[in-house]
Amino acid sequence: MSAFARRAGAVVVAAGLLASVAACSSGGSSTGDSTSSAGGDKSIVLITPTPIGANNFLQLAADGAKEAGEKYGAKVDVFESEDPTSIQQNIDAALREKPDIIIGVSFSVLDQITEAAADNPDQQFLLIDTSAENPTPNLTAAVFKEYEATYLTGVEAGLLSQKKSVGVVAALDTPFIHRWVDPFFAGAQSIDPSIATAVQYVGGDNPFGDQARAKAQAQILAEGGADYVQAAASGGNTGVFEAAAENGFKAFGVDTNQCLESPGNVVDNAIKRVDIALVNSVGDILDGKTGGFAAYGLAEGGMSLTGLEDGVADSQCLIADHPDVIEKVKEVRDQIVDGSLTVTDPLTAG
Repeated sequence: MSAFARRAGAVVVAAGLLASVAACSSGGSSTGDSTSSAGGDKSIVLITPTPIGANNFLQLAADGAKEAGEKYGAKVDVFESEDPTSIQQNIDAALREKPDIIIGVSFSVLDQITEAAADNPDQQFLLIDTSAENPTPNLTAAVFKEYEATYLTGVEAGLLSQKKSVGVVAALDTPFIHRWVDPFFAGAQSIDPSIATAVQYVGGDNPFGDQARAKAQAQILAEGGADYVQAAASGGNTGVFEAAAENGFKAFGVDTNQCLESPGNVVDNAIKRVDIALVNSVGDILDGKTGGFAAYGLAEGGMSLTGLEDGVADSQCLIADHPDVIEKVKEVRDQIVDGSLTVTDPLTAG
């Protein structure tokens, strides 16, 4: 969400794709594990929008904070929030500690972190996976080019599809969510322009966590002939995987390796390396390079596919059985990285 998440469309999504509902911890605000680096004289506070629980995305952020602490000699505290009230309580608690950097994850913390940065010009802040409309000099952001990785999962779908029909189950019909829709279709049709495409939106009261509705939308796609489906429904992705198991199609996950959640049903994942972006951004801030935002795509190592990373053989992703497809996708990845192929960003395409 670089200049991306600044738009209203990005807003709703970032919150959903990043912060799936987890079991609440006791109390209005909670402090997670603290990690101290030996001899470190710096300090970092990471604030999550919800308890980390089983949320792999938030766990990656926590892992990145720990790695940053070890790399830069900093004590790390993780404050896990439960709701907007506890987010503010955690920001206030972090301000009292006066760490070198206060880090907020996802759009869910955007407004409060932006306000805190404006009110505390001597405190450095870092936003992960979202950015402010008019950031102050002490507010830095790290955002992602999700559309580049989703194009690659589309290429995989185009190469693997037997029915020449692919689909996407997306949380909402917003410009930002289309980063998981339009590039997927473009990637598939780059292999075969005749491939049919269809999208179903979860919607409802809980578009980012309703597994039943996501499953129902996936079943509609299966009935329409899709044999490969991109899941872009955050916590609802599990429902898509269940539909895949029951209806014989294959799915793609997002953010982390979701093949582990449904072995035999997930081909690959559009990976978002939150940990890498966080570590790099912390280093920049400590070096005095503050303000603005950095966008992480394939070239920057912020986006990838499970199939393109080490250990794919043990990933339980179906793409491991298709080394020929992996080689083709590597070629396309390299074209995006060297600039000979440009993937359109649906959020800024107008």
